[in-house]
Amino acid sequence: MQDVGIYPPISSPQLSTMKYPIQKWKRYRRRRRKKKGKHRRKPIPRIVVPSFFTLMNLFCGFLAILSISEGRLFFGAWLIISAGLFDALDGFMARLSNAQSQFGIELDSISDVVSFGVAPGFMLYALGLSELPFIGLILSALPPLCGAVRLARYNVEAHSAEVYSDRGNYFRGLPIPAQAIMISAFYLTFYNRLDLFAGLDNGINNVLIPLIIILSFLMVSTIPFDKVPSFDKESLKKYKGRLYLFIGYGFIILIFWEIGIMIVFSAFILKGIGLAALNFWYNRFGDEDREFG
Repeated sequence: MQDVGIYPPISSPQLSTMKYPIQKWKRYRRRRRKKKGKHRRKPIPRIVVPSFFTLMNLFCGFLAILSISEGRLFFGAWLIISAGLFDALDGFMARLSNAQSQFGIELDSISDVVSFGVAPGFMLYALGLSELPFIGLILSALPPLCGAVRLARYNVEAHSAEVYSDRGNYFRGLPIPAQAIMISAFYLTFYNRLDLFAGLDNGINNVLIPLIIILSFLMVSTIPFDKVPSFDKESLKKYKGRLYLFIGYGFIILIFWEIGIMIVFSAFILKGIGLAALNFWYNRFGDEDREFG
């Protein structure tokens, strides 16, 4: 008697269509890879890091205005200086990550107008210019007005490759953060020594008025001021002396704090004015090819 199996024999087409566990696993892995490819996360744009520091600059400017409005000028002055630190960091991070963009330039300008234009102008008005009804209002508006002009000119020149390359190693006109930090350092140096100005006719306003006019004029001028050199080999070799000078500035600030800030930014401004005067003199009356800086 012939032995007949329980199951009928399987033909070759049926063998080819059978799905073994290993085949199912491979198909599952392929489907997962396809889905991952479709929904893969995009990398974080490089511009995010410098933009964060720019927004922190703006936030410090906003807090400075609030502090000054509440009569806390001391905290407002330090918040303006903190905004200056964030402003320096956003430029450094943009160069480090090669994330310089038109968006970053525009965002930086908007933040600078608030932190280094509106905030110091408001502080000057609260410090003493409010005693001069109309003239005080106009004078306290000079930092934001001249600062906005300075920033608009910078943005226009940033589009011109020829102008930007010619002036890549210095600022054309006093940078608006330097003006704001100078005003803040002046207040922090003398806020507990205001009796020194008591003998003057208009008190501290006798010093504030010329200070504001000079700083506002320097912002819209074409006087060149030193720029921190880039950290590439060529720039470090070319501007080695300037790098050592900025390192020295940093040590003075760390040692003397607010008085150190006053000394450093006074030296920075006077150096720019002095070199511009020497260049003008030699171009006008001496060797035209000789240039200081």
